[in-house]
Amino acid sequence: MKEIDPTHSTSLNVRRSTFLGTTAAAAAGTATLGPAFAQTPLGKLHPPLVPEDDPSISVEHARLESAAGAIPAYAARPRNATATTPAMVVTMHIWGVDTSIRDFIRRLAKAGFAAIAPDLYGRLGAPTGDGATDFSVFRPFAAKLDRTQVASDLRSGAQWLKTRQASARVAITGFCMGGAIALRQTIDNPTIFAAAGAWYGNPAGIDPAAVTMPVLGSYGGRDTSIPPDSVRAFQKALNVPNDIVIYDDAGHAFFDDQRSSYVADAAEDSWRRAQAFFTKYLTA
Repeated sequence: MKEIDPTHSTSLNVRRSTFLGTTAAAAAGTATLGPAFAQTPLGKLHPPLVPEDDPSISVEHARLESAAGAIPAYAARPRNATATTPAMVVTMHIWGVDTSIRDFIRRLAKAGFAAIAPDLYGRLGAPTGDGATDFSVFRPFAAKLDRTQVASDLRSGAQWLKTRQASARVAITGFCMGGAIALRQTIDNPTIFAAAGAWYGNPAGIDPAAVTMPVLGSYGGRDTSIPPDSVRAFQKALNVPNDIVIYDDAGHAFFDDQRSSYVADAAEDSWRRAQAFFTKYLTA
């Protein structure tokens, strides 16, 4: 799979919004995060939006077993989780399970989902992505990811969740590289996941006719790496329920609030949509 450089895949004209520019509808989707969210400067390294010691969630550093060797994973769930709490496997972006992915896992937990992010680089000795700005460091590790093994690791993540939420439906989502991988699970793991979502995950190579689960997609209209027309063509050919939006003012990696690609209004509206979408298809 061709990897996208998240630092050089956005039109130079993209607007870098701040949270103060978020629409009222999008802001409604962040209500569970409280005032700390609105007061945190985003688009650069910042304190977590949902800290690990948030009393409403529990965090766990998990270990996923596989014939190829175990990998670590980062997980969180609501303190009051039950057997039917909806569950999510999150596929990491090129930077790995970094601060933004871990914070996203906790945001999902605070929003009422059990969630886990398998470290797909866990057998490869990759460096941490925390605060990283050099995409090229991670390219060799991304290139070593094997499709069959990745599908197995993501199944292991879903199975780990099911040991705690035995009656839950499980969805998969991801960002950039992980978004493309998440879409691919509609083909590789169609009986494991009940729905799939992608933030700027390239749909190239995914046969829409083979997709049998609901699909969520959030893309940037100024993303030079994923042509909007290809996204529209993918959506048009889908035969399943879907919610796919292209944000005209956003480029690639617009959801990553730890980096300068962040675009607040697109990020917050896509977060609101994601919560509604996965609640609908995991609790129906």
